[in-house]
Amino acid sequence: VAYASDLLPVSFLIYYLEDRASQSLLNKLIRSNVVNNTNQVEVLQRDPNSPLYSVKTFEELRLKPQLLKGVYEMGFNRPSKIQENALPMMLAEPPQNLIAQSQSGTGKTAAFVLAMLSHVDPSLKWPQCLCISPTYELALQTGKVIEQMGKFYSEVKLAYAVRGHKMDRGVKIKEQIVIGTPGTVLDWCVKLKLIDPKKIKVFVLDEADVMIATQGHQDQSIRIQRMLPKGCQMLLFSATFEDSVWKFAERVVPDPNIIKLKREEETLDTIKQYYVLCNSKEDKFNALCNIYGAITIAQAMIFCHTRKTANWLAGQLSKEGHQVALLSGEMVVEQRAAVIERFRDGKEKVLITTNVCARGIDVEQVSVVINFDLPLDKDGNPDNETYLHRIGRTGRFGKRGLAVNMVDSQRSMEILKTYEKHFSKCFH
Repeated sequence: VAYASDLLPVSFLIYYLEDRASQSLLNKLIRSNVVNNTNQVEVLQRDPNSPLYSVKTFEELRLKPQLLKGVYEMGFNRPSKIQENALPMMLAEPPQNLIAQSQSGTGKTAAFVLAMLSHVDPSLKWPQCLCISPTYELALQTGKVIEQMGKFYSEVKLAYAVRGHKMDRGVKIKEQIVIGTPGTVLDWCVKLKLIDPKKIKVFVLDEADVMIATQGHQDQSIRIQRMLPKGCQMLLFSATFEDSVWKFAERVVPDPNIIKLKREEETLDTIKQYYVLCNSKEDKFNALCNIYGAITIAQAMIFCHTRKTANWLAGQLSKEGHQVALLSGEMVVEQRAAVIERFRDGKEKVLITTNVCARGIDVEQVSVVINFDLPLDKDGNPDNETYLHRIGRTGRFGKRGLAVNMVDSQRSMEILKTYEKHFSKCFH
């Protein structure tokens, strides 16, 4: 435990982050984005008589040369654990359906992107692969991976079905891959008739646990799935699998193969978790100022429970002369995109946000996550899933990360203890 008035943790953070920054630089120089981590997976096949196999190299997958070149250009030297098992299933002929649990940083986005690019016929000028994500930011991130991995496969084009992308009714989409959010994708299929769902060969539903948190998204996803042809390959991914997620997955993905993480491995072992004792919001701010110099060595994300607190904190830090970025739900799409891009490009070192940014903002340089407020669900109870996704912004790809939790009351200490118990981790 660290106290707000105690400067010892600051020196520790500076030492820790300088080491982390050096390690990050080294990894960039060797272009290694996926590491061989210790996470074990359990594979359940729909056909127990089918031979179970995995791959240790991308060459074994017999990819198109331009795709293999794209994989290496991105810095993927060898498949991650989830890729070893998932890619052979996703690239199989005839197509196999898959439900996969995969935590942040394990390379699952690259895996399903590679599957989509592999199944596309570039000579056909209509959508063949459809991927839906629960938020604009997640769709944008997945689209970037598609663009990067398909860098040398220029015949394949990508369209974004997201809010703000205006299209005229009846103008057929010629791009072979469409990535978007459920509402806009549904509009493109039904209202505007831009996509013929009967021609879709691969359907990907990413971040299913986030998707079902919004009832509208859940219903829209099921409506989209029901329009797809019988032979369409269904791929569903989720970081966590509570009962509600399983029920949803079973409705969307018929006759699936299943890849699961073992329960105790849901939280990354590479993330060190600490807490700081404070007495008030102002005390938390003073503690944050004490460690600010340390957290700006690399990049950090600070999570607040409400927009009001996030705005207040950003204002207070700005008054102190600190340069911070602010991301919150009231921002329009273009504003959010601009903030995320600036942060991803390193123009701001610290991003203050509410839960809108708890998932999917994949910035490899983030080495510290600070929970200015501990995450709670809508009923004010501990939210284990949100906590996992918040701290999952650091410790990416097996690298070391740091999570600092600010505790300002007996109630917040009780909440912290529930996180310790749930994840079987002792916070220092």
